[in-house]
Amino acid sequence: MPDEILTLNDIECRYDERAVVRGLSMRVAPGSIVCLLGPSGCGKTTVLRAIAGFHPLRGGEIRIKSMSVSRPGYLLPPERRHLGVVFQDYALFPYLTVSDNIGFGLRGKTRAQKEAVVRDLLEVVGLSGYGRSYPHELSGGQQQRVALARALAPEPDLVLLDEPFSNLDIDLRERLSGEVRDILKRRHATAVLVTHDQHEAFALGDVVGVMREGRLLQWDTPYNLYHEPNCRFVADFIGQGVFLHGTLLTPDTVETEIGIYKGNRAYPWPKNTPIEVLFRPDDIVPAPESPLKAEVVQKAFKGAEILYTLRLMSGGRVLSLFPSHADHEIGERVGIRVKADHLVAFPLETETPKTAEQIN
Repeated sequence: MPDEILTLNDIECRYDERAVVRGLSMRVAPGSIVCLLGPSGCGKTTVLRAIAGFHPLRGGEIRIKSMSVSRPGYLLPPERRHLGVVFQDYALFPYLTVSDNIGFGLRGKTRAQKEAVVRDLLEVVGLSGYGRSYPHELSGGQQQRVALARALAPEPDLVLLDEPFSNLDIDLRERLSGEVRDILKRRHATAVLVTHDQHEAFALGDVVGVMREGRLLQWDTPYNLYHEPNCRFVADFIGQGVFLHGTLLTPDTVETEIGIYKGNRAYPWPKNTPIEVLFRPDDIVPAPESPLKAEVVQKAFKGAEILYTLRLMSGGRVLSLFPSHADHEIGERVGIRVKADHLVAFPLETETPKTAEQIN
């Protein structure tokens, strides 16, 4: 088995003469689920189309199981790439039953073999007993699971998922993303998902790549993207948080309007460099006896927690998660303290994130 199922080497994609993907490289190991995450127009869907064979390359190369499938002047047809694709709109055949939809792509098998594969996949996706139903008789979530089963039926080398949950409501999206991950892992499938929804990416992805303007900024675990962002765009795009102005006192110590803090890394900038320090809601914790006070200006009840927007004495604002029983009124002053195990800072003048070296 190759070390990587999928390899993208410095690919470039264009529409007419406009570059939409530039210098993008990534590697996908067998059995892993990776996500390309970014705002609309960042190029993530174009990357997926290039992997599928629907979009040619202007530069670089795509390899599947060590075989070159795309390079400038060469494009292996999609049907010869041994891929499964789950589309945003499911793309089920309305006149075929669920069983026939799932078995549609099976070639070279006897009827009994096809029926066995379909029966197994119906059980895997939790739709046993729905084989004789038609797509219009199913809910959106059930249709999505049929589309996944159809993609998995031929045992492809790679499954591609194009914003697969965008047509579903939030609760169903969150539940189904966890179910899809479990299904893919049980089948030992390798998958690439594109999405603009970070909750979706984090729920599914072993590794997530954050894209902006056609470039891959950081290729990392969800944990590291949240706690160790490598540029200001990733820090701002992932999770919630606010930046407070500060000063670098030593390579690992910063001063802000809410105190002096020692970080978990050394920064290379000169002493007294003006910086911005990221504080996430879980970095600011309630501390009734603390001398550091802030005024509640907004609150959002989230069940087990309440997300407060707090105004500091300086006028700056931070976000903080309190236990839901700590119900404070707008205008009330509360005590807080900083508990930042991962201190993230960037020079104040940094406006445009730079492309990071990819993690192999």
